[in-house]
Amino acid sequence: MKNVLILGANGQIAQIVEERVLKEQPDVALTLFLRNSNRLSNLGTNDRVTLVDGDLADYDAVNAAMKGQDLVYVAFVDHTADNVITKNVVKAMQANHVTRVVESSLLGLYNEVPGEYGRWNYSMVKSGLPASINADKLLAESGLDYTTLRFPWLNDRDEVKYSITHKDEQYVGVSGSRQSMADVIVKIIADPDYLKNDSVGIADADTQGKTRPVY
Repeated sequence: MKNVLILGANGQIAQIVEERVLKEQPDVALTLFLRNSNRLSNLGTNDRVTLVDGDLADYDAVNAAMKGQDLVYVAFVDHTADNVITKNVVKAMQANHVTRVVESSLLGLYNEVPGEYGRWNYSMVKSGLPASINADKLLAESGLDYTTLRFPWLNDRDEVKYSITHKDEQYVGVSGSRQSMADVIVKIIADPDYLKNDSVGIADADTQGKTRPVY
C-alpha cells in the first residue's frame, strides 16, 4: 500500500481528491488530518482511511501523523506570517524520511500573471503573498521532492479542463474548476514523479484574457 497524508483534509479540493483516490487507486491508504475529524466521519468506516484530529501549527501532531507516509498533500495555502505550517511539514518530513510533498498555493508568486487580470489579482492577494512566496521558497530549498500548485480563482464547474504552466512561464488562464485542481493531485498520487520539483500554474486556458474570475 502507498500511504498518503492529507493535511487540511476537510477542504473542498481535498474531499474531491479523497473520493477519487478511494474509488480509483485501491493501493492507496489515506491518513486524513484535520481539526475536527467528525466532519469526515462518513469516511471513518473505510478500512483504507485513518482520521486524525490535529492542528498544523502543532509540530508534535504533524510529526505523529507523518510516520510511515509516502506522500504528503498540504490542502490549503500557507498564509501564516512565519510559515509555521510549511516549516512544521518540512521538519516532520525530514525527521520521518518522507520525501514527496505537494502544497497548495496561488497564482502570482513570481509576477507571472499578465495584464489587467494580473494587476487585479495582485491587489486582491497582496496581503498574503509574502507568506505564499516564502512557503514556495522553503519547499524549493528543503531538499524534498516538492510540487507547489499555483491555483487560479476557483469555480465549482463539473468539468476537468486545464493547462499547466511551469515556474519560468507566463500563467495561462484566470480561473479553473476545483475538479481540475483535484485531477492534478490525483495524478501526482498515482505517479509521484509527475511534476516533481516544480511550481506549476493550473487553469482553464479558455479563460485567458479575462479581466476577472470566471465562475
